[in-house]
Order: sequence, then structure tokens, then C-alpha cells
Amino acid sequence: MDYEGWSSFAQTGGTTYFVAIFLVVLVYALWPRNGARFRRAAELPMKEKEHGDDRPLA
Repeated sequence: MDYEGWSSFAQTGGTTYFVAIFLVVLVYALWPRNGARFRRAAELPMKEKEHGDDRPLA
């Protein structure tokens, strides 16, 4: 296999690989069972109280 063949294979395989990884991450992020976990993580910065922080806890 020459350079052009390997280059074509790498481009096609790489694109396929990254599309597959993207789809897996997308499905994980949108899976209904993970909603509560992501909601809890999104609210975490508002609930944590740091040293010297005078905000009331919600």
C-alpha cells in the first residue's frame, strides 16, 4: 500500500472513528437516566459555600 492509499484509509477511518465517538457521547449526554446527574452537577456551584463567601445557602 502506498502513501495515497494509507492517507485515504486514515482520513476515512479517522472520520468514521470520530463520528462514532461523537455519537456515543451524544447518546450518553441525552440519555434520560443521566438527566438528574447532570442537573445536580449544574447546580453544584450555586450550592457550595467557599471560605469567605457571605452568600446564604439556598
